[in-house]
Amino acid sequence: MNQHISPTRTGFSACPHDCPSTCALEIEVEDGRIGRVRGARGNSYTAGVICAKVARYAERANHPDRLTRPLRRIGAKGEGRFAPIPWDEALDEIAHRFAEAEGRHGPETVWPYYYAGTMGLVMRDGINRLTRAKGYSRFFSSICVNPAWSGFLAGTGRLAGPDPREMAKSDFVVIWGTNPVSTQINVMTHAIRARKERGAKIAVVDVYRSPTMEQADIPILIRPGTDGALACAVMHVLFRDGLADRAYLADFADDPAGLEAHLQTRTPEWAEAITGLPAAEIVAFAHAIGRTRKTFIRAGYGFTRSRNGAVAMHAVSCIPTVTGAWQHEGGGAFHSNSAIYGWNKTMVEGLDIATEARELDQSRIGAILTGDAEALLGGPPVTAMLIQNTNPVSVAPDQAAVRRGFARDDLFVAVHEQFMTETAAMADIVLPATMFTEHDDLYQGGGNQYVILGPKLVEPPGECRTNHAVIVALAERLGASHPGFEMSPREHVDWLLQAKGRGTVEELEEKRFLDIQPDFDTAHYVKGFNWPDGKFRLRPDWARSRYPAPGKFGPYEDMPEWPDHWAVIEEATEDYPFRLVTAPARSFLNSSFTETEGSIAREKRPELLIHPEDAAGLGISEGDLLDVASARGAVRLHARLFDGLRRRVVVAESIWPNRAHEGGRGINSLTGADPVAPAGGAALHDNRVRIGKA
Repeated sequence: MNQHISPTRTGFSACPHDCPSTCALEIEVEDGRIGRVRGARGNSYTAGVICAKVARYAERANHPDRLTRPLRRIGAKGEGRFAPIPWDEALDEIAHRFAEAEGRHGPETVWPYYYAGTMGLVMRDGINRLTRAKGYSRFFSSICVNPAWSGFLAGTGRLAGPDPREMAKSDFVVIWGTNPVSTQINVMTHAIRARKERGAKIAVVDVYRSPTMEQADIPILIRPGTDGALACAVMHVLFRDGLADRAYLADFADDPAGLEAHLQTRTPEWAEAITGLPAAEIVAFAHAIGRTRKTFIRAGYGFTRSRNGAVAMHAVSCIPTVTGAWQHEGGGAFHSNSAIYGWNKTMVEGLDIATEARELDQSRIGAILTGDAEALLGGPPVTAMLIQNTNPVSVAPDQAAVRRGFARDDLFVAVHEQFMTETAAMADIVLPATMFTEHDDLYQGGGNQYVILGPKLVEPPGECRTNHAVIVALAERLGASHPGFEMSPREHVDWLLQAKGRGTVEELEEKRFLDIQPDFDTAHYVKGFNWPDGKFRLRPDWARSRYPAPGKFGPYEDMPEWPDHWAVIEEATEDYPFRLVTAPARSFLNSSFTETEGSIAREKRPELLIHPEDAAGLGISEGDLLDVASARGAVRLHARLFDGLRRRVVVAESIWPNRAHEGGRGINSLTGADPVAPAGGAALHDNRVRIGKA
């Protein structure tokens, strides 16, 4: 008997998740389902390498627990009892509840809330078109990039830098405040290439012996929130020992003499007392940087998720200005290439719509939903929400307040999701969403220079619909009009490309991706930095931050005049004697992949990394269940004894679902939502805690 064998074809796409790599992918498709996922070999940044969790994406896309039908809550909020309803009925109810809320409190009572569950420009950002068309409260994105970007912009004036592929041409790669082995594997691809082909050394600056630090030639282990002190001591040594490029500084920096004078007291010994790193190691690190012209600093996000994060990022970016490393191929500092794309998002986001509304801070969702007048900017309460691409009940800081807010009986919530997340479980209406292989979209690399097409490769399961389809359907019911609502996702992609002069969607489909890396002189600021006088700002004007924020946040008036250790972090106290960092896990990405068996098996359970000597002092043994508490809440974690930490520093990897913790409280029960200066953000890695056996 002849059996039909379905041919396997290869489709091309981009990883949609919240990661700077934005890997170009090759995806096997058979019988209408995706199979093996590989990195695209023809993409010079991805270079055929992707992380293990995305390589197993079929496990997620074909998961039996995917949402496939619209649901209405039939039990109490958070009880998890839902019943299927037809799409039209679900959409009608959402539109009715939004209109009802608007009738009581005005349009600003509705707050569409989203984030980076997909980084596709159409599916992520299209919700803003509905927000603008209806005059709803706008969304100030703050949970991730603000301290890092405002810090980098403070010096260069532009969020871009040397071609990240130049790491492979460097003689010394410094990976500062990020763990790319776990979170951005392509950084390691190019750093390891430099080691193999050039004999380059790799230094890793971090707060624990991460998998990346395990691969370092020069491990630099410091206390959390002290990166600014380390950077200042490095620059002190560079000036002191004749390793500063004074000619470059004279041409390209605003006040090198003032910086040198300021750094006179920022000695290695001063920094040792703050960072915990021995002064001799600081000197050796500084000498390695200063004596290697091609030093490439790859600055991550992790070290900026502290209350002094913007100051720390600026201090780190000052180092290649002092050494003149920007001049050399394989030298300089790179954080993000986000400024090189320059999209016109008028059609996607409805930027030509003239309505005005308040802009509510994403990170302060707990305070907003619990009625804090300051967080609400003096406006009406939020009584209706549409949530796409994010899971704030797990990932937002000050989780106790977030959960209280979502439990309000007068708050109507519609969640468009792929799985029954903890946010979806608190919703009144849950809508099933497509995944990236089930719709058309366009992606840009933050950590590289590629524009990548993500075409629809397979049909979605059940009744899943795209973000765009939901926004269009609600706009029709709510009487919102804009040409963008009349376009298909593919037409939006085409409009974005043509508006920027990057061809058509058909042309990109043939090429698969576009390399738009600026020329060497632009990327390396050879003709000057992005300020009127062309000079790098060693002495930044924090009150005039170039980060696009609706105002100033945090104690920005107190930010230091020069690079420094800004002592606004949550230092340990007698009552809370440990400093906690909530670092990313290797097999999860924020709260994504926490539903797949392969990732769960690799991460095992929520744990706290604690130094054996600290554990012994508390009578804690391996595997003990611990109570970990901050002033904001408490969580239970199992102890993992780990000597790759400074004393009195602890690390909890990953955002496990709240239900994975004994007691049902997740790690963000411990984190604060107070805004980071000068442009907002969440200090997720900046927490003081106390620890005891449960």
